[in-house]
Amino acid sequence: MFADTKVFSAFAVDDLAQARKFYGVTLGIRVSEGQHGLLTLHLAGHRDTRMYAKPDHTPATYTVLMFQVDDIEAAVAKLTERGVQFERYDEMDQDERGITRGGGAFIAAWFKDPAGNILEVLQER
Repeated sequence: MFADTKVFSAFAVDDLAQARKFYGVTLGIRVSEGQHGLLTLHLAGHRDTRMYAKPDHTPATYTVLMFQVDDIEAAVAKLTERGVQFERYDEMDQDERGITRGGGAFIAAWFKDPAGNILEVLQER
């Protein structure tokens, strides 16, 4: 039924102006404004993601977006230069920058948007 239907995802933030600045300027993603106060992130692969304001927003406790990169060291360095702070998780073995190289197919690091939603930068091994 939905095999050929256009699909997009969405998540909530508490402040669309902050989100627009963070995703557009800090992360360098093309952002547009749509109807009903929605922001659209125009991501690679034609996988648009929408954000909407939710006044009683509670940040997601899981990763809402994953950005796969070729060089995680360079990506983490560039994001850190832009003011992004990487998360530390007690249950993970992370280096001083927040990068984990533990088992699995990916090397990863996590950070949050201004609304507290969790984002991930990762590199395939």
